Amino acid sequence: MTTEIDRQWTTRLRRRAEGKLPPEKLLPDTQPSYVSSWIYVFGVTTMAALCMVIATGCVLAIFGPQWWHTSSVGHFVNSLHLWAVEIFFFAMVIHLWGKFFMASWRGGRTLTWMTGVVTFLASIAAGFTGYASQSNFDSQWITTQAKDGINASGAGSFFNVLNLGQMLMWHIVLLPLVAVLLTVLHVLMVRVKGVVPPFSDETTEVAR
Repeated sequence: MTTEIDRQWTTRLRRRAEGKLPPEKLLPDTQPSYVSSWIYVFGVTTMAALCMVIATGCVLAIFGPQWWHTSSVGHFVNSLHLWAVEIFFFAMVIHLWGKFFMASWRGGRTLTWMTGVVTFLASIAAGFTGYASQSNFDSQWITTQAKDGINASGAGSFFNVLNLGQMLMWHIVLLPLVAVLLTVLHVLMVRVKGVVPPFSDETTEVAR
């Protein structure tokens, strides 16, 4: 018999979440042997680098451009931010291409694959707005060279790369929020669907 509590959206949402992602799947104690691969190490490295990017970015946002241009500590934190971004993209590209050649969208994992791809695209935009927000000659050169192409696409009507304030807000608020949310969704989808098996083990997974 269905009660009033059973019909509440919070109850239905909780039960659906528990069915899709019980605690033993969300935080598993063991993983299949094929997870012991460098391709997954690069995935974890990507997330670790993302955490460092956000942490150093928060420090830079607190003290502002004058600090990271004139202070030795600011230079150091700015360098940490830069190299964390470099490691982030390096590890992400290797992970992305590795999963591409593994055809990681198999077994109903299309959404898992697409969240990774869209995260990569959002990260490129975040990297570009970061370069545009440096407030130095590099950023001036980058934005003036990019504006014609962006204006030609029609995006320049709302995405003005010469507007420092707009680029800074995209870089420190909107795009990081998109990247973090997609990363969380990507990890949750991996937990829901499991790690894609090698081609030799695909028949075993189907049988299960």
